[in-house]
Amino acid sequence: MRTRVKISLLFSGMVFCGLSLLSATNVSADKPIHQVSSETCKTCHKDIYKQWKGSMHANSTAFKDPIHGTFYRKVVGDPGKEGVKTKSGKYPVCLQCHAPNAARDKKTKLDSAPAYSEGVNCVACHTMKKLVGVDATKGKLGLKAYETSTKLQGSGRHSNNKLASLAASGDDFGFGGEEDKKPNPHMGEAVEVDGKTIQSLPMESNPSHLRTSDACMGCHDKRNNAHGVPLCATGDEYIASNAQVDCLSCHMPMGKGFADHSMGGGHDMGMLQRAVVFYMDSKKNGDNINSTITLRNKQPHTMPTGAPFRNLYIKITAYDKDGKMVWENAKGHPAKQDKKAFMFLTLVDADGKPTGPPTAKGQGSDTRLKAFETRNFEYSIPAKDVVLVRAELYYNLLWPGLVKKFTKIPKDVTAPKMIASAENSL
Repeated sequence: MRTRVKISLLFSGMVFCGLSLLSATNVSADKPIHQVSSETCKTCHKDIYKQWKGSMHANSTAFKDPIHGTFYRKVVGDPGKEGVKTKSGKYPVCLQCHAPNAARDKKTKLDSAPAYSEGVNCVACHTMKKLVGVDATKGKLGLKAYETSTKLQGSGRHSNNKLASLAASGDDFGFGGEEDKKPNPHMGEAVEVDGKTIQSLPMESNPSHLRTSDACMGCHDKRNNAHGVPLCATGDEYIASNAQVDCLSCHMPMGKGFADHSMGGGHDMGMLQRAVVFYMDSKKNGDNINSTITLRNKQPHTMPTGAPFRNLYIKITAYDKDGKMVWENAKGHPAKQDKKAFMFLTLVDADGKPTGPPTAKGQGSDTRLKAFETRNFEYSIPAKDVVLVRAELYYNLLWPGLVKKFTKIPKDVTAPKMIASAENSL
């Protein structure tokens, strides 16, 4: 039996227009919705799928994120092995954020099902119904921070169709025109698309969740280590900023009619470049050049935020007329020679000495930029032969010490990224 309908729906921010329904026969038992692969969603949501596929959400597991994977293998174990537990004998809490579908099933072999290996995939976000709250001291984060649903959660823009259904005499599939071409699995029945059976994927409107920061905060609010030390606290930083804009405004901007599911962050050059204002003013004063670098954080949270080993640093150099460098603030990384130019969070052990996230007993100095902070950096440079002063701002996903230690992580991941520059000619 073939019924044609005209439906306009939003799933993951993408509009379904001009759809038709072909009822399926001989349909096998449906999977639990959290086990549905994003490959299924790709059938209709090709543009959104392509954006998501290149995102860190799609690459969040220990198999695909080399930094997370390095720490996971060191602290927990093999992500390809079932039944792995932490040293305290508990299920790995990191899977609540990095592989939430696996966490629902208490599985640790992340390559045993597509929905597990896909990390934070379509159904992982779109089945989270309500943010209950995060308690970082008890490991209540990620999936545990949410009330979940067996129905997909829509943003509300195009997911309210009951009136149209009523106007069609209560037939959920009978409103629309003859020109409709594709079936829609979000109306309560399984369908066939391009010869493939897609199980019923019912959807309900939930803008109070999906159109607010609640959709993000279960994972991105805060995270403590086993000793109760905050490793990342983007949510607390955001609250302290008193900002009214939500996470989605920056990280999921609208484009071509739907929300951008690339969800750029600390791994995205475009997001990093727009996150700051960086400029310099240099004036000759006798035998010296006085240069003032201004760095402004445009974000409603710390820059950098998230993982505690992310950092910023500034390199400032001076050149003669032949392009030869005649002065620099530090040889290589400025961590030792120009400490003010290095912006990072220090984690310390019980003796107050720097240590890594798993073993930290407290936080040390924090020189990162606070939300909306503007900071000036003053330099006095010998003026002899100088015709150009150049400043560069670098972002790094790891502390310099970890870059040297984790040699197996690809260089393109650990290498510092220049996200801003400024020049003054003299």
